[in-house]
Amino acid sequence: MEKIDNVDLQILRILQKDSKKTTKEVAQILNLTASPVYERIKRLEKKGYIKKYVAILDKVQLKKPVTAICMVSLRYHNEGFIDKFDKQIRALKEVQECYHMAGKVDFFLKIHVESLSTYHEFIRLKLSRIDNIGILQSSFVLKEIFNTTEYDI
Repeated sequence: MEKIDNVDLQILRILQKDSKKTTKEVAQILNLTASPVYERIKRLEKKGYIKKYVAILDKVQLKKPVTAICMVSLRYHNEGFIDKFDKQIRALKEVQECYHMAGKVDFFLKIHVESLSTYHEFIRLKLSRIDNIGILQSSFVLKEIFNTTEYDI
């Protein structure tokens, strides 16, 4: 990736705090005109620094207050089994995040559901039916201390 300068970094900082800011608003914050800021944002998008713009929703308002962390260990670890797990886990809409790990567990899942009974049904009827799962270990978030999508740049 090509190097980005301090103005680009400032733009990224502004947009990761509030992606709804218009080009004009970003330009005003930086004491620049809108046209070069627009071109910089488009370049940052094209180069992959900005992947997408999203709205972060309130899980409680959406009636998904229970956050479960599920650690999954597979029985077999060849590429075919890992690729198959990848495909199957993507189909489960309850799973918000999935990480392939090094260490004691193979995959780390973050899951949001309505209740513990909903989670139980998810495990029983969906997750446990994925081929090659050896061990499932679940933990539940008691209180979210903080959650950020911002990088320290």
